[in-house]
Amino acid sequence: MNNINCLVVEGNITREPNFRTSPSGFPICKIPIAVNHYYKKAASGEYENEVSYFDVETFGKLAEICAKFSQKGRGLSVVGRLKQNRWKTPEGKNTSRVTIIAEKIEFKQRFNKAEAEESEADASAAETESAAEEATAASLAEAASSSDDGGEAVQF
Repeated sequence: MNNINCLVVEGNITREPNFRTSPSGFPICKIPIAVNHYYKKAASGEYENEVSYFDVETFGKLAEICAKFSQKGRGLSVVGRLKQNRWKTPEGKNTSRVTIIAEKIEFKQRFNKAEAEESEADASAAETESAAEEATAASLAEAASSSDDGGEAVQF
C-alpha cells in the first residue's frame, strides 16, 4: 500500500533551469525555487521572513515546457511529491537530499517594469500577447502533466 506523498508549493525561480537529457534520451529539467514564509514572533511582535530553497524536477514533455518558459524570478505553483535521494560520499559518509518531483506546474504572470511605462495601447497589446503565451504554457503544462510519460516512468 502506498502512503500519501502530495504537496503544493508556490515560490520564485532562483536561477535559470538546468535542462538535460538522460542517457536514454528522456528530457529532465531541474528548477531551483525559493519559498517565503512570513510569521509574527510572539515575544517581540515583529514579523519575520523565513526562506526555504527547494529543487523541483520535471520529466518528459513537462520538462521541455519548463525549460522554455522558466526564467529566474518567475513565480511557480507546483503540485508534486517529495523524493529522497541517498548516496555515500567518497569519504564514506551517508548523504541525502530531498527534491520535489513535479506532476503539475502553473507559471505565474510576469511583471516587467518596461511594460508599465509603455502607453496604454502598447501595454494592452503586450498584455494580450503575454496572456496568450501564458494560456499556451498552461495548456501545454496541463497536457504534459496528464500524459503517461510523467516522472513516474523514469528510474535512475
